Amino acid sequence: MTKIGIKEIAAMADVSTATVSYVLNGTRNVKLKTRERVLKVIEELNYKPNDIAKSLKIKRTNTIGVIAEDVTVFNVPEIIDGINDFADQHDMHILLTNLRLHKRIGRNFEHTENYRKYAVNAVSELLSKQVEGIIYIGVHPRELTGLIDTAGKPIVYTYCYTQNDLSIQYNDELASYEAMCHLIKKGHTRVAIISGIMNSLPSQRRFNGYYKAITEHQLPFDPQLVKMGDWEAESGYRLTQELLALPDRPTAILSMNDVMAVGVLRAASEADVHIPKDLSVVGFDNREFSSYLIPRITTMDLPLHEMGFQAMDSLTRIIRGEILDLNPLPSCTLIERDSVAPPRG
Repeated sequence: MTKIGIKEIAAMADVSTATVSYVLNGTRNVKLKTRERVLKVIEELNYKPNDIAKSLKIKRTNTIGVIAEDVTVFNVPEIIDGINDFADQHDMHILLTNLRLHKRIGRNFEHTENYRKYAVNAVSELLSKQVEGIIYIGVHPRELTGLIDTAGKPIVYTYCYTQNDLSIQYNDELASYEAMCHLIKKGHTRVAIISGIMNSLPSQRRFNGYYKAITEHQLPFDPQLVKMGDWEAESGYRLTQELLALPDRPTAILSMNDVMAVGVLRAASEADVHIPKDLSVVGFDNREFSSYLIPRITTMDLPLHEMGFQAMDSLTRIIRGEILDLNPLPSCTLIERDSVAPPRG
């Protein structure tokens, strides 16, 4: 039997021998489709990628670099906790770098040149410490292709994404759809939505879920019930005032985040509209304060811990040269509290 090595694998996968080596030892950034093609050939040949990797004399450090755009933003700590949970279970080490972008640039994420240097410096520092791979945690889901170069080390993104690398996200559209279905099952047929900034991916996907629920349940679509906010409480307050001024006002509001839901509650209180007797409210994100408001807000809980755990699991599999069996997007969970009731009458 002819011995099959890296050259033969490269020929069958229609790639260079260098690419096969890059896939196995993580020394270059290989596109996901190319990596999958190489690993598929290895699997068909009944090779064990770990055995081949050992023959390349890879030096393992069991250390993963984690770049957080800002650890003070609500989503980041729980993602980091998921990463640490996986690391503890598999005897791995984490090196964490905090870019502090929220304090440094605010919400000006569209201008990547304003913060590229912070990300580049973080990658350089982590690579100098011989990390085997990097996890990049965003504070806002957005496109980051070209922001950094990991010099061939594998990288997984979460709460943000690029065109060339694996990204672990949650299912925004499904979450919004399920929130709407919850309101519709309670009897609501006029449900307003207060979105975030519409050029953001979460806003677009959450609106898609809202529209899908309306369509599937054959409810009329009223553009007057769609309001565009900016993720801040003041916009939730102002837009709720507009909704409550409509001749045929909504019986429920889906707020695309809990912060804007605070504004919804304030506007309703000032208008002597009682929640949930006169108006039901569903928020998003399950921020800690949402359970302390009066009434306590029904909201969608994000699978942040699962995202961190899955990002770490996927990265370690890439490092080991395994074929990734990508799981479905982690799902959000409806947290039922006191802000939803059937409409009057």
